[in-house]
Amino acid sequence: MSAVPRDQVNILLVDDQPARLLSYESILSDLGHNLVSANSGREALEKLMRDDFAVILLDVSMPGMDGFETASLIHEHPRFERTPIIFVTGVHMSELDRLKGYKVGAVDYVYIPVVPEILRGKVDVLVELYCKRRELQSLNRSLEDANSQLAQAHSTLQAEKTRELTELNAILKRANSELEEANRALQKEIAERGRIEQALKEADRHKDEFLAMLAHELRNPLAPIRNAVQIMRTKALPDPQLAWTRDVIDRQLGHLTRLVDDLLDVSRITRGKINVACEPLSLETLVARALETVSPLIAEKSHDLKVDLPADKLTVEGDLTRLTQVIGNILANAVKYTDAHGQILLRAREDGPFVEIRVRDNGIGIPPELLPRVFDLFTQVDHATERAPGGLGIGLALVRNLVEMHGGTVTAHSEGGNRGSEFVVRLPRVQGREMPPSKTPPAPARDGAAPTAPGGRRILIVDDNRDALESLATLMEMAGHEVATAADGEAALAIAARSQPEVVLLDLGLPRLDGYEVSRRIRAQEWGKHMVLVALTGWGQAEDRRRTREAGFDSHLVKPLNLDVLTELLQRLPASRAFLTHS
Repeated sequence: MSAVPRDQVNILLVDDQPARLLSYESILSDLGHNLVSANSGREALEKLMRDDFAVILLDVSMPGMDGFETASLIHEHPRFERTPIIFVTGVHMSELDRLKGYKVGAVDYVYIPVVPEILRGKVDVLVELYCKRRELQSLNRSLEDANSQLAQAHSTLQAEKTRELTELNAILKRANSELEEANRALQKEIAERGRIEQALKEADRHKDEFLAMLAHELRNPLAPIRNAVQIMRTKALPDPQLAWTRDVIDRQLGHLTRLVDDLLDVSRITRGKINVACEPLSLETLVARALETVSPLIAEKSHDLKVDLPADKLTVEGDLTRLTQVIGNILANAVKYTDAHGQILLRAREDGPFVEIRVRDNGIGIPPELLPRVFDLFTQVDHATERAPGGLGIGLALVRNLVEMHGGTVTAHSEGGNRGSEFVVRLPRVQGREMPPSKTPPAPARDGAAPTAPGGRRILIVDDNRDALESLATLMEMAGHEVATAADGEAALAIAARSQPEVVLLDLGLPRLDGYEVSRRIRAQEWGKHMVLVALTGWGQAEDRRRTREAGFDSHLVKPLNLDVLTELLQRLPASRAFLTHS
């Protein structure tokens, strides 16, 4: 067998795709162990006959001999029957497949795309257990040696002196003590492995929550985009409404692009793949560029934004795109966590060798227990309630990383819930250099809505996303329906009581009252018992459908809206109160 340093072990990586082998080697190289690659099950068996391995990372789907067959052959050999195997798979595994894997010797599964931290953690745990087993084997050999010496002492008891017998008994005592210590260490290791396995399960749960949240956040901006495209398809090109529809598409595509860019930036920063191109930048330029990115959001929520910049021109050294992203993300955070008609102040000052930028709002604030983690990835304020404004919880994590890459700092302050928050960015100042300020272009104007055609249904549409609300209302009016709109739960209840529509298209994540509560209150009224209530939301999992059904909804439609499904639903009216299921 080839010699391996005492502090290293062999790890066998088996995959028929060289690119994946390279990615495994890149992920596991930090562990400092000897990584051995094999392109097939047969090659893996050959390498096993030459060396001992602490862990085997084995692809399930390989041509010729697949992962299951390879694992079975490995564990049939007495020498490898205890070698742990982690299966790697890119397809969904049924419970039967997973059981099959465990029967042939797998101890865990990793799914493609591989999350580096999870794979590294799992392999590290198994390597640690392997090392502990080797230590225990060494101790057992020591004990065997001691027992052999004791047997020899007994066989020559008559000839040996009492002192020699005492020394051998002392050796036995020390060996037993070492064995007990080793057993205690093994029990501790088993308990630690259980804790790590629980942590991995928790990480998987957080991953699932993140994916569900991501789907919801991407569906919301796609809904008005699809509505706007529907309008463009049904209107003649010279129609003035086409320009407004294009504006809707532009705003929502910007939102979607921002989410995707943030996700990509987090990935790049995590892997150390992001660079900053520094140059002297005017503070006025940075602020103006940042205001361009958030002005539609500010206008949508009717916030009062004040900007207080010093009379003296201040210059910082940095990347224009990245520092614009920093200020824009902090402003967007203030907009998002401040109720409509709120107040936001952006103030900048010279502070010795730094430029200090403060963004204060009178929004929902930050709980004291959350302040130390507010810049951590996926951290969100008020996430567990329907009042939560959504998002992926990555914007502030990006801010901290980008500011630190520029040699600056960022801190957050808040006096608690509903008492607003303040973010302070400090960036190194450049002495004696000025840059011309940029100007923010005016926001495009919105054209009027299409005329209402007679003979349709009476519909109430409720959504706190302005573009989604107005574009869907326009579509329904163009289809000949009589449409009323509301942007929050309380307004929806008042309009429903006054106009008593036949159909209510109701978003769930509304301010003041969420969609679930609006539905329950409508159903509690005599006039609302036979009203058709349709949940229109970005959440589409089975648990979400169960909650809407229990709240009294007749149907559950997922954004972006399939107009054919909604049209079919309206054509079936009057319908029974049986729950209708739609995708």
